[in-house]
Order: sequence, then C-alpha cells, then structure tokens
Amino acid sequence: QVQLVESGGGLVQAGGSLRLSCAASGRTFSTYDMAWFRQAPAKERELVATINWSGGSTYYANSVKGRFTISRDNAKNTVYLQMNSLQPEDTASYYCAGSYFNNRPAKYDYWGQGTQVTVSS
Repeated sequence: QVQLVESGGGLVQAGGSLRLSCAASGRTFSTYDMAWFRQAPAKERELVATINWSGGSTYYANSVKGRFTISRDNAKNTVYLQMNSLQPEDTASYYCAGSYFNNRPAKYDYWGQGTQVTVSS
C-alpha cells in the first residue's frame, strides 16, 4: 500500500511552466504504474498522462501531447509532471494516482489530495 502527496501547483500566466511532484510513501513504489489526472469545476475527471512501473512506457492525452512530460525517479519515490506552454484550459485540480503494475486495465486505488493549477489569460 502507498500514500501519495502532490505539490507544485500555483498561479501562472498563459505560456508559462510548472512542475508538479508526487511523493510516495512505502517500500513498494516501483511496483506501481502511476498517472496524473485533472478535474475542473463542473467537469468530469480527465486522464492526463500515465507512466509504467519502470518508466519505460508513457501515455499522454491528445490535449497535452508535446507540452507535458511525465517522469519518475523510483530511488526518490517520486513522480513528476512537467507542464510547459500552459493555457487557461489547463486550469484544474491535478491529482496523482497509483495502480498495482499487474492490473490490466489499470485500477487506480491510491490517490493524492490534489494540487491546484490556475492559468491566467
């Protein structure tokens, strides 16, 4: 079992950048596939990006391809989301989540508390 804590959100101007971090507890972090989700007020939660247990396989939503990069450092028990060229439509609460690597399809049982990203026009 793993606990997740996000950080790095804030207020930025359109075109700016932020790097979100998600720190995990426990000794089994490397056995989890990880993902970033986001949710804006009155909208459904959206999958943003995923990264598998080793970091060798990633996925991005079409809306963020070429702008966002997901990465992980298993030695530091941390997953990151580098966000560049931010736009107002990226404004949302961002959550990291974990799925045991053997769950296919993924089942995200572990969630962080969320961090707010606000992009001004």
